[in-house]
Amino acid sequence: MFESAELGHRMSKARYKAEQPGLREALLKAQFRLAESKAFPVVILVGGVDCAGKGPTINTLNAWMDPRLIETNGMGETSDEERERPDMWRFWRVLPPRGKIGIFFGSWYSRPLLDRVYGRSGQGDLERVLDRIVRFEAMLAAEGALILKFWLHLSKAGQKRRLKALERDRTTRWRVADTDWERFGMYDSFHATSEFMLRRTDRGHAPWIVVEGADEAYRNITVGRGLLAALDDRLEGGPRGSGSAPAAAPPGAAGRDALGSVDLSASIPKADYGRRLVELQGRLNLLSRDGRFRERALVAVFEGHDAAGKGGAIRRATAALDTRYCRVVRIAAPTEEERLHPYLWRFWRRVPRLGHTTIFDRSWYGRVLVERVEGFAAEADWMRAYGEINDFEESLADRGVVVAKFWLSIDRDEQERRFEARKKTGHKRYKLTDEDLRNREKWDDYARAIGDMVERTGGGVAPWTLVAANDKRHARVAVLETLCGRLEAALKA
Repeated sequence: MFESAELGHRMSKARYKAEQPGLREALLKAQFRLAESKAFPVVILVGGVDCAGKGPTINTLNAWMDPRLIETNGMGETSDEERERPDMWRFWRVLPPRGKIGIFFGSWYSRPLLDRVYGRSGQGDLERVLDRIVRFEAMLAAEGALILKFWLHLSKAGQKRRLKALERDRTTRWRVADTDWERFGMYDSFHATSEFMLRRTDRGHAPWIVVEGADEAYRNITVGRGLLAALDDRLEGGPRGSGSAPAAAPPGAAGRDALGSVDLSASIPKADYGRRLVELQGRLNLLSRDGRFRERALVAVFEGHDAAGKGGAIRRATAALDTRYCRVVRIAAPTEEERLHPYLWRFWRRVPRLGHTTIFDRSWYGRVLVERVEGFAAEADWMRAYGEINDFEESLADRGVVVAKFWLSIDRDEQERRFEARKKTGHKRYKLTDEDLRNREKWDDYARAIGDMVERTGGGVAPWTLVAANDKRHARVAVLETLCGRLEAALKA
């Protein structure tokens, strides 16, 4: 992919001076149209060969456009906080909202490239990471993002000339470090791995644009033109890319009977409940304070039928945990800010650091449950969400996060009894909403969605635990037993 970027492209000063004002004006107009419409976010990755002009190019884009509408992220060494989360967390949380441009100097490609060249990972490891990146970018594109990936290239001779020129000039000598010459000595390895990486991840919805970086004028104009063409095309209603297509075959019937396997008659005698509750809460507390948990984290997801007792089960779990290291996130309709980002963004931001617990009362599964059943998400969007959710949960597990997912199940008669009780109890009346009653009318539709969800997102690193919840005492004990068992297994691993 680099042959055309080693041809010695140059642009005369006169041509640059003539073309630059018009290009800047056009970019500003496109940027303001984007900001006004809030139609989509723009994600720009700038990577490439050392000394090929990545930093100066980003500075030029900020100078040519309104920097108030650009978020530039210099992704250098990971911080302690970032190292305690999945590798992608540092990128997830700074993705631009719709209407803005986000520039990444250093991106999700940087670490996989360096790890492979320096022998910290194998070829198979690189391929697996790149495949996950491809799926991530497809998700961003399907959520509406315009993704542009610029690779600024220099030939081996060109990089050597550039390093020597920088060293000779006292005003730029500081830009050349020992690591730059070290990497120059590994140029062939970087070249081969980079070319493989670009070929593997070049997609219509997230293309790589290779630009020769030797001549500043040519580089700036080429990058500016590429950005302008993409912005104008999208603002005029051009294609969003292949990410909007379904990512999987239509859901089948295999998982639709999942809830039928739950024995809703399961119960615990009241006399035994208090003893079991105290015993399990003590066990959970000790596990959360185990020194080995400092290299782990816990994410507990609670879903279930309306009035199934999620809140009560959560309270029994949090009573056993140190509130300084435990957070409960209750999910309602997304805020205006959250609607300007991909649907997973509000969950990405709340991933706990090591040694901490985050409990989600409702979760990212809303995409394949309520949004599916109520028609808030198109079929293509909720179908692709199964794979996106699996990738998200696998990334959590890769970083040591224990993901425990609970579906609390009750039957229709029990739900009706609980609804009636809420109507008659003053301090519980707020829990019953018109939406709860409407959802009851779509019981069978939700049952199909629940079955598909369990089938397509269970097993592996994040299995579902289906909890019989007609008896609240049984449900609370079952949840605590599962949390303890999952943590004990993880701490022994």
